[in-house]
Amino acid sequence: MKDFRDLKVWEKSHNLALLVYKHTQPFPRQEMFGLTSQACRAAVSIPTNIAEGCGRGGNFELARFLSIAMGSASELEYLLLISAGLGFLNRIDYKELEAATVEVKRMLASLIAKINAEHRKV
Repeated sequence: MKDFRDLKVWEKSHNLALLVYKHTQPFPRQEMFGLTSQACRAAVSIPTNIAEGCGRGGNFELARFLSIAMGSASELEYLLLISAGLGFLNRIDYKELEAATVEVKRMLASLIAKINAEHRKV
């Protein structure tokens, strides 16, 4: 069992979730149960799955939950794209959120690859 707070990818994804909440607050009220809710859920799912994976029995389980977090990050990436396309996010905010999401995805991919490589050695 690992402490999720020790992982840089968890810290980055936690900060990303906070940013998503901040930037989706001004979305139109009719999107409260649509894009706003879905983007926030996808964003929170990333650090949540990292934390859950760290609380599981070993690296195999951790890699599985990191993979789920990667799926949520990809979902968020699209939700940000459509939010910008609809004019709910300005260009600067979109670029900031997109860059943070891509960084988290790269970090997740790297950690998954590292865990899988260690697993193959055993």
